[in-house]
Amino acid sequence: MQFWSDSFEDGGSIPAKFAFCKMDPRARVVLSDNKNPHLGWRDAPPGTKSLALICSDRDAPSQGDDVNQLGRKVPADLPRVDFFHWILLDLPPDMLAIAEGEFCDGVLARGKPGPEALRGARQGINDYTGWFAADQDMSGDYYGYDGPCPPWNDSIVHHYTFTLYALDLVHLPVEGAFTGQQALAAMDGHILAQASISGSYTLSPGLVAQQAGQGQ
Repeated sequence: MQFWSDSFEDGGSIPAKFAFCKMDPRARVVLSDNKNPHLGWRDAPPGTKSLALICSDRDAPSQGDDVNQLGRKVPADLPRVDFFHWILLDLPPDMLAIAEGEFCDGVLARGKPGPEALRGARQGINDYTGWFAADQDMSGDYYGYDGPCPPWNDSIVHHYTFTLYALDLVHLPVEGAFTGQQALAAMDGHILAQASISGSYTLSPGLVAQQAGQGQ
């Protein structure tokens, strides 16, 4: 199964328009365009009854004590965990692409509605749901795609992996406000094929300069 994006190169940098936040010289970060990227695929195996897509950041800090704190840095050796940015299930097996901005175009405070989505699909809640839980202005259920917004004081660049799964089920048995972990657990034993691409993103000026120097 082949899988690609016209929005960014596999292993390259993700443009800011696909992020939740972007760099700003005065405020450090501001909200960005938050468009979902284009994704395309072909050659799903025979017997595929639905497709699922999951995007996660494998570099999220396991502790938030230093996150976005002036005069502090999130240390590079801090253990990292997955942060889910998109859980999209029950896509029809004959579908071959998701257009740029088709499922998400802009930041919506308190999150987008769900789980019902375009193309007869369903979307789970991403991990901004927990991140904003204590914020009176932003708290809510964040269904669907919301793009990168790594800590602006992190010591490492974050990497975002998009994985497409070909499944032998028409409807994955998760309901309501399901999470990425719940979707992955329900897929166990039903995956006929999978393919992944990844891109990097940072809000740290020093890391941006470092990436530019390395030609990334």
